[in-house]
Amino acid sequence: MKSVQIAAVVLCALAISHAAAEAPVPAGFAKQVDEFVSTEMRRQMVPGVAVGVFRKGDVLVARGYGDANIEHHAPVSSRTMFQSASVGKQFTAVAVMLQVEDGKLSLDDSITRYFTDAPDSWRPITVRHLLTHTSGIQDYFDEFGGPGSDPFDVRRDYTEEEMLKAFYLLPLEFAPGSRWHYSNTGYVLLGYLVRRVSGRFYGDVLKERVFAPLGMKTARVISDEDIVPNRAAGYRLVDGKVKNQEWYAPTVNTTADGALYLSVEDFLAWDRGLRAQAILSAASWAQIYAPVRLNSGKTFPYGFGWSIDESNGGPWFHHSGSSQGFRAYISRYRKDDLTIVVLANLIDADPSRFVDGIAAIFDPAIAKIRPATPIPDSDPATAARVRGLLDAVAGGRLPEQQLRYANRGFLELIGGYAQLLQTLGALERLELLDRRDLGDDRVSTYAAHYGPRTLRVQIAFAPDDRIADLDIESE
Repeated sequence: MKSVQIAAVVLCALAISHAAAEAPVPAGFAKQVDEFVSTEMRRQMVPGVAVGVFRKGDVLVARGYGDANIEHHAPVSSRTMFQSASVGKQFTAVAVMLQVEDGKLSLDDSITRYFTDAPDSWRPITVRHLLTHTSGIQDYFDEFGGPGSDPFDVRRDYTEEEMLKAFYLLPLEFAPGSRWHYSNTGYVLLGYLVRRVSGRFYGDVLKERVFAPLGMKTARVISDEDIVPNRAAGYRLVDGKVKNQEWYAPTVNTTADGALYLSVEDFLAWDRGLRAQAILSAASWAQIYAPVRLNSGKTFPYGFGWSIDESNGGPWFHHSGSSQGFRAYISRYRKDDLTIVVLANLIDADPSRFVDGIAAIFDPAIAKIRPATPIPDSDPATAARVRGLLDAVAGGRLPEQQLRYANRGFLELIGGYAQLLQTLGALERLELLDRRDLGDDRVSTYAAHYGPRTLRVQIAFAPDDRIADLDIESE
């Protein structure tokens, strides 16, 4: 990004951060949040939730609901420690930017400068590509090692050398910078990169240069060995019953793609640091919040560890996380100077529904609106293709030749969709709800009606007309 562009973004960010939010806090806001969260918890069968709502750095709501540990009847509070999952990526990005400001690396360096034994195909990959999920390196949860390799085993303690050896065998999904595709692998590599240039574990960098200066008193990297006060237990649903979380090997819970313990009180300190543009320079924050520009010249709404959208006429920065037995979500509405954090100890929970509901209570204008009303469809050919795809998946025919990313993880996901669709019978009606471009992809959202059940189907087609992404969920 040119210096003039950076300056413009910085000035815009500063103007937004100092703008007074006009919407008043609704009367009885905290009580309305309590009632909504309790109702949503019952609907989603979530054992425990912690909620933080901060405005202009002040607390509107900071409390817990339900059980942090069902077996011990330990209640959730604002101090309860939840796993961050991928919300932790924004902290990894800051650790990387600290190294940039220290002059130890450049965003446009090839990562082979630091991973000297990496394959030649990695030479075009830069640090920036890793931060923005545009490297082309596959997600290690989807593929681990070359063709025929065993999948990643969360119960095995891998060394850094073993992880890198498997990563090096992964074929690139696309030319670096040409597309966006979420990759946990990239952020694991960033953690290793921080250690290589600083000589220190990325978690120690965060502890001394981010957590301590901001007053994030309990934030830390996950440890099963240490005594961690107020640690929540994670859970999952199995046949409609709550079960304990899956066990992960200790090293799996320390990688930089999202392995932190954070409380609502830690997030309050983090939010205040973000508002003050602390730790880093204004120019570095501007790069963190800038949508990535693809090789085609189009932008994709993702920065360094943040999804970037618009809400109520202003920037909206947000990110979710899902791991082991936990879900997390942070949502920052810059124009309204409002931040909402939701932490849940159920892997099957949907924290975005909590966040959207709380945002709607504060001000319906900032709430994310899920398209629900059918719109005219000017592309019946795409609709016919989607209908055929749903029928094929329901029939157990996985359309590998149509998939842009035909890796193990994506195929397993589609296999899960097949199990759902097989219980619903014939597709009766398909209605278009939304269509837009996202980077170079064409994204369409449909309501798929199966008798009394309606599914929301979102599908993205790459420029080569293959399926880049597919998401199916119940309404």
